[in-house]
Amino acid sequence: MASDLLEGEKVLAFDLETTGISTNRDQIVQLALLGTQTDGTSVAFERLVKPRLPIPQGASNVHGIYNEDVRHAPAFAAIADEVHELIEGAVLVGHNVRKFDYAMLQNEFLRIGRLAPKPKAIMDTLEIVRRLKLPRPHNLGALCHRHGIRLDNAHTATADAAATMLLFWRLSVEHAPSFRRSLEELERWIVHGERKKDASDLGRGLNDLPPVDALGKIRRDEGGYIVAFGRHRGRYVVEINEQDPAYLTWLLSPKGIECEATRATISEHLGLRS
Repeated sequence: MASDLLEGEKVLAFDLETTGISTNRDQIVQLALLGTQTDGTSVAFERLVKPRLPIPQGASNVHGIYNEDVRHAPAFAAIADEVHELIEGAVLVGHNVRKFDYAMLQNEFLRIGRLAPKPKAIMDTLEIVRRLKLPRPHNLGALCHRHGIRLDNAHTATADAAATMLLFWRLSVEHAPSFRRSLEELERWIVHGERKKDASDLGRGLNDLPPVDALGKIRRDEGGYIVAFGRHRGRYVVEINEQDPAYLTWLLSPKGIECEATRATISEHLGLRS
């Protein structure tokens, strides 16, 4: 499920409203980022943006933002630092976000002579429903209706971003087996589908290792302990302790590993208990 996969990550739903659908020629008129920082702090960032070209009537008819609405709004350059700081290293969730919203954002940064921020991963709900081979239509409104998600004020950046985050969560619950991968593996599957594994592939044979706890979340391997779920699936707890101590803290809590004896075993293994 998404809750385990994204624990300890900066996770932001991302959506744009624009002057049109060309990621090269058109520009941003509204931007929304909703979610949480790594420490759980809420993020609710929404800005109107004054583009360098007029908003066509057809675009205004869709998102309800007119030239007079952005007349006194900041140019993209004025909010670029905030946007960069938020998106850098985040897990971005959005609908068609990889090919449209993020691509549009990259070009906005290029126009001001800067490189765009790099998210840690992109969870594109349009790509996910296609990978899961769910029936059409695949537009956000239809998918939200099908999954019981209210989408009021559709085609406003904040409403669409919030709905997409809920849709991602519902998909992760209803299709949980497909989400039982590390973050890197999940993004690879979303984009490329299943890939054949050879004997040298990390994580292969995890289920063959003896479990330490009743749920098999931790496996024993030659004197070490391997995490068998979530974004660090297939990694030794020693590595996680060195590279992602915040995740290890969560792992050693009842929310991470339910079995108290297993938590004690890992703590002793890492020298965290005297």
